[in-house]
Amino acid sequence: MFSLSGKVPGYLLGKYQMTAIVVFTLLFATVFILLAVPYPGNTFFILATLILVLSRFILYRVSRRSAPTYLKYIVWCLLEAVFISLLYIFLKSPEKCFQILGDAFVKAVFALAPPHLIAGLYFSLQEKDNVIRLMNYGNVVSDETFTPQSGQKITLFDNSGVMKLSITAANLYYIESDDNYIKVWYRDNDGMLKQYMLRCKLKTVEESFADSDLVRCHRKYIVNMSHVEVLYRVKDSYELRLDIDGMDPIPVTKTYESSVLARFNSR
Repeated sequence: MFSLSGKVPGYLLGKYQMTAIVVFTLLFATVFILLAVPYPGNTFFILATLILVLSRFILYRVSRRSAPTYLKYIVWCLLEAVFISLLYIFLKSPEKCFQILGDAFVKAVFALAPPHLIAGLYFSLQEKDNVIRLMNYGNVVSDETFTPQSGQKITLFDNSGVMKLSITAANLYYIESDDNYIKVWYRDNDGMLKQYMLRCKLKTVEESFADSDLVRCHRKYIVNMSHVEVLYRVKDSYELRLDIDGMDPIPVTKTYESSVLARFNSR
C-alpha cells in the first residue's frame, strides 16, 4: 500500500534512471514551454538544465546513503519547480516577481510533473517485468534427475529481459552491487571461483529469491547463507566468512543484521 512515509524504490534513484528523467523532462518541458509561455531564450534553457542536472546529481548522491521517503521526494521535485520558476521570472520580468510567481510556479509544475510520472511508471513496470523474469528453475520439469545439489537453479536476466546466467544454487557464493550492475561470484564445474557481471538491480535479485538461501546483508551484497562458515562480530557490526579460501569477509550492516542473524541461527 502506498504511503508518503514509505521509501522511494531504488529503481527510481539509479544513475540511469536519473539521467533518463532529466532527458525526458527537458524534451517534454521544451515542448510545453514553447506552447504555453513566451519563448524564454537560450539562457533560460541552459540554466534550467543545469538546475535539473545538479538537483538530480545531489539526489542521487543522497539516496546512495539512504533512500528518501515519497514525501521528501515530492518536496524535492516541487523545489525544482520553485527554482526554475524563479529563474524564469529573474530572466523575463524581475520587476513583476510577486505578481507572476504563482503563475510561473504552476506552469513549471505542469512542465515537470508529467515526465516524472510517466518515467516513474515506466521504470516501475520495467522492474516488475524483471522480477517476473527472474525465475527459480527448481520447479521446472526436467529429464535431469533432481537432487538438492543440481535441482535448484539461480537464473538471472539483465534489465532488457535477456537471460544471462543460470547456475546451480549451491555453486553461488555471493552477489555484489556495482551501481546499475551486479557481480555474481560463483564456482564453476572445476571448482574455480569466477565472476560474472550483468546489468541488473540487486533489489530485483533480493525480491525474486526471498525464500531461498540468498540473503541481503549489506547495501552492496547478497550472500548465499549455505556457504557461510563463520559469523563474527567486528566493533559494532558483523562480518561473514564464507567456506572458500582467499575470499574477503562480507560485511553485515545494521539494516540487515536481524535477518542475517535469524537465518544463520536457524540453519
